[in-house]
Amino acid sequence: MSRVEHRLGIGNAAGESPMWVPEEGALYWVDCEGDQLFRLEAGTGKHQVIPAALPVTAICRRAKGGWIAATRKGLAFWALERGHPGRPDGEAGKMPALQGRFEFIVDPEEGHADHRCNDAAVDRQGRFWVGTMNQKDLNAPTGSLWRLDPDLKLHRIDTGFAVPNGIAFAPDDRTMYVTDMFHGRIVAYDFDPKSGTVSRRRDFAVLPKDAGLPDGLIVDAQGYVWSAHWGGWRVTRYAPDGRIDREIRLPVANITCMAFGGAQLDELYITTASAFLGDDDRRRQPQAGDLFSVKPGVRGLPEPRFAG
Repeated sequence: MSRVEHRLGIGNAAGESPMWVPEEGALYWVDCEGDQLFRLEAGTGKHQVIPAALPVTAICRRAKGGWIAATRKGLAFWALERGHPGRPDGEAGKMPALQGRFEFIVDPEEGHADHRCNDAAVDRQGRFWVGTMNQKDLNAPTGSLWRLDPDLKLHRIDTGFAVPNGIAFAPDDRTMYVTDMFHGRIVAYDFDPKSGTVSRRRDFAVLPKDAGLPDGLIVDAQGYVWSAHWGGWRVTRYAPDGRIDREIRLPVANITCMAFGGAQLDELYITTASAFLGDDDRRRQPQAGDLFSVKPGVRGLPEPRFAG
């Protein structure tokens, strides 16, 4: 495994939802506290900052082109369009600006002002999954897991989460993983890929308090689960039986999510957060909120696209 590299000094408040786009050789991600989308060309190191008209918390690709986004206002399609030359951002220079056009779909928590969407993922059958959380009381077990089908019908699948976060599926599509963040655990379900239903909820991993809180989550090509630790200074790789396989330490405390990228999907990109750090913490963590990467010696899986 290679050493951790500092890829971009971006200072996100809460970098989240990294997504590799292979045909562009680019990584996209959001700052869910800063209402912005970011794009990094891996080969050149150039990046763009794209303002978001809605407070986006997660993004997934759409088969028809563009994105489907989870936002604090609900779910929406998001089309990016080329505009006038963009402003310089570090090494970005004057790249063509991207601007977004949103098309609202549905708010899973309509009528519940204390709740909002959080993280999201797409399964290999093209369905969109999103967790909703209580934004006024993060410890409240009132978060839910929802499924949006390609025909845009919405289904509540499960509830009882204290901030549902990362969502991922095993390579054989028989297990689904969801982070139950403020309960300090990752749960697993038996997953039926044909019907999109789940059963037999159980704890997959429970974090000790000194390891921080589990945040974003992905699965690699070998079926191992990668989890980011908020407040834990690390990323952990779990074997399919829940055993810790390895840990990757980082120079910042709040690790938010990961994505495999590169031509061989063998580079792990890692987003982080600077939000909620005091002055002393910021001095000790000058790279908080930046983008990191490492080559862990394993490969990821291609990200599915929403079929609606």
